[in-house]
Amino acid sequence: MSTSTRYSPEVRERAVRMVREHQASYSSQWAAIDSIASKIGCTSETLRRWVRQSERDSGERAGLDTDERERLKALERENRELKRANEILRKASAFFAQAELDRHGK
Repeated sequence: MSTSTRYSPEVRERAVRMVREHQASYSSQWAAIDSIASKIGCTSETLRRWVRQSERDSGERAGLDTDERERLKALERENRELKRANEILRKASAFFAQAELDRHGK
């Protein structure tokens, strides 16, 4: 069973900053991430994702930065809502069209 732990933005920023500052002391970035993750109490993969997102936000790595990612999520949510509304309207239109045909047929 997987449990989700939310870390505050301050903890995330501090952990990423620690990786960046102490990376030279380790043989690789992964070694730094692994060591620091155990010290702050998160998994290495979680800290690696934070570091990668920070690199994208600062332009060091290709990909969507945090603002672009949030905008994309909002647009996808809006798209889902509009598709759902269109489907409801389509079904309602068909229902009322059939009711109108039945009424005129009598």
